[in-house]
Amino acid sequence: MSGSKRRATYEDLETVPPNCVGEIVDGELYVSPRPASPHGRAASRLGMLLGGPFDLGEGGPGGWLIVDEPELHLGDDALVPDLAGWRRERMPEMPHTAAFTLAPDWVCEVLSPSTAVLDREKKMKAYAREGVSHLWLVDPLQRSLEIYRLEGRRWTRQGHWSGGVTVHAEPFTVLPLKLATLWER
Repeated sequence: MSGSKRRATYEDLETVPPNCVGEIVDGELYVSPRPASPHGRAASRLGMLLGGPFDLGEGGPGGWLIVDEPELHLGDDALVPDLAGWRRERMPEMPHTAAFTLAPDWVCEVLSPSTAVLDREKKMKAYAREGVSHLWLVDPLQRSLEIYRLEGRRWTRQGHWSGGVTVHAEPFTVLPLKLATLWER
């Protein structure tokens, strides 16, 4: 035996139970439980806050397509960020598809204790490799937001905020984002 592991395939994703989230990152299948309520609440609230002004153009500039938990097939990876957004210049209309092959311009990962290492390490590398311009990491337990911008092939941290402050975060800087809204119960 060579000792090398078999690379996970899209067929492996089909075996993941419906109460879990399956992803393939760097050839390995990761199966995570559905997120707990603080995670889901933060992701839902953030999607609501960004969706009106940026996706619908209500009270904001529009110009984006924002999707909750899209399945991204990028190279050999199958990733499921909590939120992703594409500038309409790159994706003028929403395709009718189960999985997106065009890398988003922005992704947001809401961290959970069971997924934080995967999100911060392997998934961040995959997003950089695919040219995703902006990455947000939201931690509902720490009540924090980290913003990264891709420069070349490396992430540079643009800011880290916590608590209930109001921020103007790339690429949605025109929106005053009240972090307290993400943590409300």
